[in-house]
Amino acid sequence: MQTRYTSFSKALNLIVDFFLLNLALYICFVLKNPDKFGDDVSERYKVGFLILNLIWFYCATINKLYEDIFKRDAIPTIRVTLQALILMGIISLVQSSILPYTNLSFWLISTFLIIYGILLLTWKTVFLLARRPKRWSLVRFKRIVIVGAGTQGVDLYNYLTENKQLGYDVVGFFDDNTPSLPNRNKVLGTVEDCLNFVEEHGIAEVYCALPDIARDKIRMLMEESDKRMIRIKLVPDVKDYFKTNFMVELYGHMPILTPRREPLEDKANEIVKRGFDIAFSLCVTVFLLSWLIPVMALIIKMESKGPVFFRQLRSGKDNRPFYCLKFRSMHVNNDSDLKQATKGDARITRVGSFIRKTSIDELPQFINVLMGDMSVVGPRPHMLKHTEDYSQIVDKFMVRHFIIPGITGWAQVTGYRGETKDAEVMEKRVEADIWYLENWSFLLDLKIVVLTAWQAIRGNGNAY
Repeated sequence: MQTRYTSFSKALNLIVDFFLLNLALYICFVLKNPDKFGDDVSERYKVGFLILNLIWFYCATINKLYEDIFKRDAIPTIRVTLQALILMGIISLVQSSILPYTNLSFWLISTFLIIYGILLLTWKTVFLLARRPKRWSLVRFKRIVIVGAGTQGVDLYNYLTENKQLGYDVVGFFDDNTPSLPNRNKVLGTVEDCLNFVEEHGIAEVYCALPDIARDKIRMLMEESDKRMIRIKLVPDVKDYFKTNFMVELYGHMPILTPRREPLEDKANEIVKRGFDIAFSLCVTVFLLSWLIPVMALIIKMESKGPVFFRQLRSGKDNRPFYCLKFRSMHVNNDSDLKQATKGDARITRVGSFIRKTSIDELPQFINVLMGDMSVVGPRPHMLKHTEDYSQIVDKFMVRHFIIPGITGWAQVTGYRGETKDAEVMEKRVEADIWYLENWSFLLDLKIVVLTAWQAIRGNGNAY
């Protein structure tokens, strides 16, 4: 039943994608030749349309768009769809200059890509929403066993169980020692029993999570697995070094472990993020700040004496201080660099209370983005006093300074915005910031921007 539904869904995606592709092509043909609406497409256009169909099939195939359609999460699905569209655009424009006979002009291809992109992304969104209720019941999981029911094996079991998108079903454990597992029935036998069980029950893979001291058993498993054509994977015992994910690189025969993955260390990703920052900030500056700053200046000046902007030294990338800009929301005071705003803070003005709740006070920070001190999305920068204090009591607090701070961030849209009353709240914020550092993508930035805009419209109880 699973295989049938999976095959049906893959076929459905293929059929709908190509139907929308040809619908978009016909719309472009009619737009360019309005007098031929309802007529048959000319032979020259048919050749061009066939070529674009083949190009899409190629781009979708190399981006594996139709593979793992139930395992892949929503954002990765949209990402590979965009990658296929972009690649198709590049190839289509190149071929149109090489094969002018196809009658595919720059205008037609550009218009087609816009129309097809809108139709395709709309369809993918509908499919993602429709698959949610029965998603995991339709995934064909790969059945595996784990050798070693110690800490390493249990951690692997918990991770694979919590991350269903990886597509693994852990049948059970094999271990010579009596494990302290909550589910004792998960232990299926000894290490020696493992490979016979794998052959008898059609297990796809064996994950060996035995400790280093059990070298003889590990070697035996590897040798016997090769003889019986059983795939085996080794889980190195590095729990004493790292408590989180890490990357493995090989320098010759030597494995080099890196504590975390940082996508923004890739120069191409850094350029994409900076390009988005400049484009987005320019739009905000030109279309919003150009008239909002004079209006806010008048309102702020009318209510209280002092400057329009509040400039505060905050911790930036690599812990370098910079002046963060905000619309002044408080009466001028001597505690602004030492004391965080609290609920009912007497220093906050009436207009200040409104602009803080709606995040209007943060808008001048788009100027910081243009200057390169901040990004649109990233960990929120803290005042120097907070950086000094929390770096002493919160584990990995300084890791968040590996990237440029942002106007908004993953921590802010997941509930950790505003006053931090204790170290526990700050730890949650730091965890969210480090997760963002390790999982950055352009689509994630867009998601955070949308969620921030929604929270600004709806209002946030932690903003005061």
